Amino acid sequence: MLSAAEKKSAQVYRWLLAYIDENKFSGNQRLPSENALCRKLGVSRETIRVAIDRLVNEGIVYKVKGSGTYFHREKVMTRDLNTEDALYKIGLVLQGQDTSANSGLIEGVRSVLTQERVDLHVFLTDNKFCNERRCLETVVHQNFHGFIVDGVKSSILSPNLDCYKELYRRKIPVIFYNNFYRNLRCPRVTINDIECAHQLIGRLIDAGHSNIAGIFVYDNYQSVEKFQGMAEAMRDSGLELKDDYIKWCISDEAHNESYVRTIEKFLKGIPKCTAIVCCNYIIYRLVIKTLQKMGKTVPKDYSLVCFDYSEETYRQEDVTCSVEQGFEMGRQLALRLMEMISTGECDDRNYTYVMKPILYDGHSIRKIQKAK
Repeated sequence: MLSAAEKKSAQVYRWLLAYIDENKFSGNQRLPSENALCRKLGVSRETIRVAIDRLVNEGIVYKVKGSGTYFHREKVMTRDLNTEDALYKIGLVLQGQDTSANSGLIEGVRSVLTQERVDLHVFLTDNKFCNERRCLETVVHQNFHGFIVDGVKSSILSPNLDCYKELYRRKIPVIFYNNFYRNLRCPRVTINDIECAHQLIGRLIDAGHSNIAGIFVYDNYQSVEKFQGMAEAMRDSGLELKDDYIKWCISDEAHNESYVRTIEKFLKGIPKCTAIVCCNYIIYRLVIKTLQKMGKTVPKDYSLVCFDYSEETYRQEDVTCSVEQGFEMGRQLALRLMEMISTGECDDRNYTYVMKPILYDGHSIRKIQKAK
């Protein structure tokens, strides 16, 4: 019988294997530090070291003095992913950049799949084409029954469509969420972002704002639809959408703290601006840091709205936003994928589902006198 210490080290070992499995297609090959693992898993440093030493002995990870512990991607790629007692093996391919949104979605997926005998494998792409391709080229040969995917840079023509077409040829169903590739016949679960934009920007217009700035990600299909909704909302209200009031960035910039300087320069270049539209929670956090740096406050200096707020703190921050619906989206994805697997269908035959946005009305919008 295993001692308590041995049981704990075995649990840590399994957690580390799952972490490695998730990250093997991303740019990250480094394990969390021993101190970080102690805090996260609530075990002693000695327990962590026993588990890591086991991985070292198996040749899965290696230590670099003064740097940390890393895993061998090539070694991990060749590990057998089969689970003997699972009826189905499902792949969940995430961009991985918004951990709060990912957590809710994974919980939603698991809430359905735990009712089945399903082995769920989570992979992160870091929203990079090369990581997505590495993932798809590897898993296509590993007897997966279906995939749930958040597409990489989906507003750009993907160089990986051939990988998805190979999955289709093998009759392995794929369902996308948030970001999808229009060139494919796969179903998707999305939020009605155009309707959401009409509602959010409508709040600003109703409060008297006309000089409204927007920050959007141009390689993200979701973001492009949000911009389209903003343009329609302003046009329908007889307002001009000024080009210099729209800031476009790429996904990598949006996840870089240094982008605060770019946002500051952008806002200083449009001094008449009274309101800012943030296309997602990541951009929202950068805008808040920018305003703090500039000595500006919400809503006194700038009114603010945000799409897809993915933390539980939107009530505390009192920001008017659309609330990210990760859990329900994950649930809908899993239900639809399992139905596709049971029917053997790969085409979109009424499996696509567009969710209605959920808005929270905070106090981040200041009413202003409309110009006469």
